[in-house]
Amino acid sequence: MSADYFNTIDTVMQAEYRDRGSKFTAFAFPVGSIDEFKEKLAYLKKEHPKATHHCFAYRIGPDGETFRVSDAGEPSGTAGRPILGQIDSKGLTNVLVVVVRYFGGTLLGVPGLINAYKTAASLVLQTTPVVRKPVMVKCKLHFDYTRMNEVMRLIKQQNCEVLKQESMLFCDMEIAVPKINWEQMEIRLGEASGVEYVVVSL
Repeated sequence: MSADYFNTIDTVMQAEYRDRGSKFTAFAFPVGSIDEFKEKLAYLKKEHPKATHHCFAYRIGPDGETFRVSDAGEPSGTAGRPILGQIDSKGLTNVLVVVVRYFGGTLLGVPGLINAYKTAASLVLQTTPVVRKPVMVKCKLHFDYTRMNEVMRLIKQQNCEVLKQESMLFCDMEIAVPKINWEQMEIRLGEASGVEYVVVSL
């Protein structure tokens, strides 16, 4: 994974693994924030209220710097870590994997649980297409409304995304610029009279 791009997923997928009566259903979600993760987990808990466990792992951020694992009541280290291990083995970020377990009446033991959660996570990630996305630089713009066409042309040329926009007499806009285009974008913004910009995140 280069510093300008990262590997992730952009579809929701599902896979199932069974062991001695217990059913492990793994769900893979693309997530870009902790709020999105909370939303997806709450949705699954609502969809599967009778499941005995909702174990998960996620990694978020272009460098994968934000991550969390949860065994959700299973013995420590038997669920969340094996799930994260599968995300990492594929070099993915901005990914959440939740494994929903329905207990089948037979205890699997620590090695059995580790294998079940690892296998379920592996199965769902094997079926999920990996996509390569550019790392983005977030930037806030402030400019006179008369500059709108010029700014929009620049945004289009540099393959930027408009995240937020407020227009009255002046325009306030938050955009995401591909990191590979940032140097050129910064030069062009500096040349554009009446356009102020501030970098929110690199």
